[in-house]
This record gives sequence, C-alpha cells and structure tokens, in this order.
Amino acid sequence: MVHGMEADGGIGIGSSLATPPWAVRIRRANGTIAGSGILLSADRVLTCAHVVGREEEVTAEFVGAAAGGSAGFAVPEVAARVTGDAYRPEQRDRNGDPVGDVALLELDSPRPASEATALHRVSAPGRQVRMFGFPAHYNGGLWLPATILGGCGRDGQVQLQAADPGVVARPGFSGGGVVDLATDRVIGMVLARSREKGGGFSFMSPAETVVQHLPEVVAWTVGRTAVDEELRSAGSGDDEALLDQPFAERLARWLRGGPDARQVKISLVPEDDRVRAATLRRAITLADRELRSRFSTGRPSLDAPGTVPEAGGLDLAVIATGRSTDEIAERIAGRMGLLQHLEVPAAERIAAATVTITLVVDGVDAAADPPSLIGLLGLLVARGSRVLLVFRSAGDHSARAREELLLRPALERRARLGERLLRIAGGPGRELDHLMARVSGEGEPVEKAVDALIHVITARAELTAGQGAFAAPPEDGQDLARYERMAARAEHLLPQAIASLRELLVRRDQLRGELGPYRRLYEESASRGENLAADELYLTAYRLLRERPCQVPAAEAAVRAFRDLVDRPEEGPPATEAPAPADPAPADPPDPAPGAAPPPEGGTPT
Repeated sequence: MVHGMEADGGIGIGSSLATPPWAVRIRRANGTIAGSGILLSADRVLTCAHVVGREEEVTAEFVGAAAGGSAGFAVPEVAARVTGDAYRPEQRDRNGDPVGDVALLELDSPRPASEATALHRVSAPGRQVRMFGFPAHYNGGLWLPATILGGCGRDGQVQLQAADPGVVARPGFSGGGVVDLATDRVIGMVLARSREKGGGFSFMSPAETVVQHLPEVVAWTVGRTAVDEELRSAGSGDDEALLDQPFAERLARWLRGGPDARQVKISLVPEDDRVRAATLRRAITLADRELRSRFSTGRPSLDAPGTVPEAGGLDLAVIATGRSTDEIAERIAGRMGLLQHLEVPAAERIAAATVTITLVVDGVDAAADPPSLIGLLGLLVARGSRVLLVFRSAGDHSARAREELLLRPALERRARLGERLLRIAGGPGRELDHLMARVSGEGEPVEKAVDALIHVITARAELTAGQGAFAAPPEDGQDLARYERMAARAEHLLPQAIASLRELLVRRDQLRGELGPYRRLYEESASRGENLAADELYLTAYRLLRERPCQVPAAEAAVRAFRDLVDRPEEGPPATEAPAPADPAPADPPDPAPGAAPPPEGGTPT
C-alpha cells in the first residue's frame, strides 16, 4: 500500500529532488528510448500513444528504483504492452485540434505498490509545475520547470511554457509526469512539444482529460471531480431537446474566456425553467474535461454553432443550494490545491492564493447564507478568478451581487483607466507633442507612438463624456481589457519615440553649433571674395535648422555641404552627401519667433 503523500498522488517530500520511483523510461526493442511513462499501479503504466505501437512490446525501465538493494544499481526492466483497448492515438478533430494520444500499458510482472503514484485532479490555470522525462543525453531523467498558461483546443489539453522559453519538452519527455509545485502531486502527463518551427511550448493532458479518454484510469485518480453531481447533464439524453440557444451561446462565449471576456457573469435560471436549467447543465458538462466526450460534442443536435465551450473552460462548478459558505469555501480551496495549512480557514487561504480559477456557482440565492457567499466570491474576483453566479430569482441577493461584483468594481476600474489615460496624455504624450513640434521624427517607432497616443486621447475623451464604448452602464458595458492593453501599448511605445526625438533634437543643436563658426571662418578668409553659391548653401542650412519641425537629416546634409566648401574652397560647392556624425557643440540661443528674419551669424551675409 502507498502511504502518506504518495497515496494522494504526490512524489514524496523526501524524494522531490530525486528521480521519482513512478517515472518509467520506455525503450523499444531496438534499444532506442521511445519516451516516458507514469506507474499508476503495480502493473499499469500511463504513457502517450505515439510512444508505443498498438501491438508493440516495449521495455519499461524503473530508473528511480535503482538505488541499491539486492540488485545493486541495476535498473529494473519489465516487458510491457498496451492493455486491452486502452489506446487512443492522436487524431485531429474537425477544427484541426489534437485529440487523444494516451495509452495504458500492462507490465508482465508487477512492481512494488509503493513505487506507484496517482493522478490528482486540480485546477490548472497559472500553476507552477515540473515535467519529468528521459530525453536524449539525459537518460537518467530530467526535470523541467514550467507554468501552465491555459487550455488549448477542444480536448482539454493545456499549454505549458518552460521557465526558459528556449527549453521545451523534447523527445523523451512524452508520457512523463507533470508535478504541481504547490501540492507536490502528479496532475497530468506530458504530450508532444509544439511542432511549429521555433515553438517554445509544451503540452499536457490533465488528469481529467486522461480519464475522459481512458475511463479505467479513474481507479488511480484522486481528488473530487470538478462538477458537482447535480450540475451534470443527464446521461440518458433526456435533455437533448431542451436547449435555449441564445443562453447557450452566451454561456459558451463566457466559458471560452479570452482577453476581452468578462470576469464576472450573473445569470438567472428560475427553479421552474427546465429548458434554461438543462442548457446550463449542458454547458457545464461540455466545459469539463472529464465529463466531456466525443459522443456528446459530435452530435449535431447538441452542437449548434456557437453553443459549445472549450473543454477545460471551467475549473469548478458547485451547487450552492442549502450549503454553508464554509462548506463551499472548502470545496473551492480543495480544487485550487490549497492543501497546506489546513488549520487556516478556507476563506483565508483563498484570499491569500495566487492561483486563479474559472468558477460556476449555481443557486447563490438558495445558499444557507447568500450575503456571506457573495463576499467569498468577491475575494476570488479580487484575486483575478472568473466567476459565473447563477440565481433563482432577480431579488435582493442578485442585486447585491451586481452591485458588489459588477457595478462597484467596474466603476473603480473605469476610474483607474481614466487616471492612467490622463497620465499618459499629460506626461509622455505632451512631451511627444512638444518634441514633434521642434524636430520631425520619421519612421516606424514615432508613427506607432503617434497612433497609440491618438487612441489614448480618443478613449479618454469618450470615457470622460460617457460616449462610445462607455455609453452603456459600467456593469453592462464593454469590458475594459482592450483599453487597458491599449494603454499598456502606449506606455511601451511613447518612451521609445521620445528617446528617438530627443536624439534628433540634440543633433539639431549640434548642427546649429557647427554652422556659426564655419560661417565666421568663411568670412574671415581674405582670399575668397564674393561667392553666391556659398551664400546659398549657408542660407539653406540656416533655414533648415530654424524650421519647425526641423528635418534633421536634410539640415545635416546642408550643413555638411557648407562645411565641405569652407574646408576645401578650391573644389567649389560640393554635392550634398549623406549625413555624418559630428562632434557635439553648444546649442544656439532659443529658436526665433515664427516668421522672423534670420540674424547674421558672425557677420552679414554677402
């Protein structure tokens, strides 16, 4: 029997830096390493289908078990092959997304049960993890740290980004375990890395996705399922005709998430509205990795356009009816993997958590204490989680939730956005405008900065006037994420453009400092006599340097032409050359008033 943390799917506190005993190195008959696996029981190994052939016999090697004993340091080897029909090769669904790629192997002889681990159900987004595998040149195994970015495709797979973007799960990692750093538990299996050229991502099948493809693996999966029993669609298909399509489309859109998706959604599902209730259960079922199935998502009658959310679109769906806030908080904390310091109330652990989830709570106003439950959900929202609250009636509780979770945060967020736009327009925006009035900055950095500043000024005007996207009530209006990204873009681009224009202004002042002395040098030469061409070169350079905005490259070419004439009078006026760097010189006095005649520099031009 597995004891302690290992029994819960962990790798063991004392062995977290060692090769885990559950890690399996899979070798083909020709001696090459095909990939990795996870020992789930004494005689079952989970791996990727692309690692082994359907009828292929491979050797499972237990590197972590080779730590002495009667066998010395020899790595135990056991023949293995696919068990029964537990083989789902990778396929592409009609959207082109990868599906499957899981297999379960049976060992010819069992391993000690203490070496096995379990898969652990836990919410995925933002978790810090480590992948373990057996890549080439690291046959003893290798850990790779990574962060879960989010779901991808309709199969419930998730995307991992390695701590070093250039290091991905290369061949040999496929089928290996993914360990959650917070809980020290195996929460999924490594899939193939990105096949795109230069791809810096790896992929994982979480425990629920593995179980969805291989139901027998549920025997070695621990942790409560993500969806409460009361919120699952009827398996008999009785609800097939009960579909409120507009409501289904709104639910799918919210569950799909995305950068512009709302953080909080409030829906009304009356107790006697069977169609709306069935539509909600259907959306929850399809958004759960474990409950979703190829059968349910492929049936045309249940696959109306725009009504199917992504698998993994939610992390937890709970029924609140009759339950206390503390009970619901424990359910949420467990799903978030907040399993340390259990003596601390669940609400406090949630308030301090860095992990976020997408949560559906049905029957908020039917809970034992709706106000305190709304307060708990407010903690989650404040930490960045996404929450869908479902009410039975549009009464005081739903009004309170709208006020506390939608209206007040929306007003505060609008105020922060307004202050941010004002800082941009009044700070770097004003400086950019001032610099562009003095020197002309051409090129992509300045053009992009000007475009970003125009968007900032326009958005600020609309926000102040309550027009455009800000005409709707704050709690019902457009989400502000797009405007926050626009502000961030301006904050990134404006300093670059300002630095470029400052360099041009410094160069303009340097050129002004060069032109005067060269004019005096020219006039002090007794051998020259009248030279109309030289005077024209000087006046051209002078005019270009005093224009607003100054075209610095053109002015630099004119100054160079006059300077070359002074340096080489016998060659006559030279052709204009490309600008060249010059030594810094003190700037001239401030620019003359617009329309003023140019003053003499070292004497009156002849």
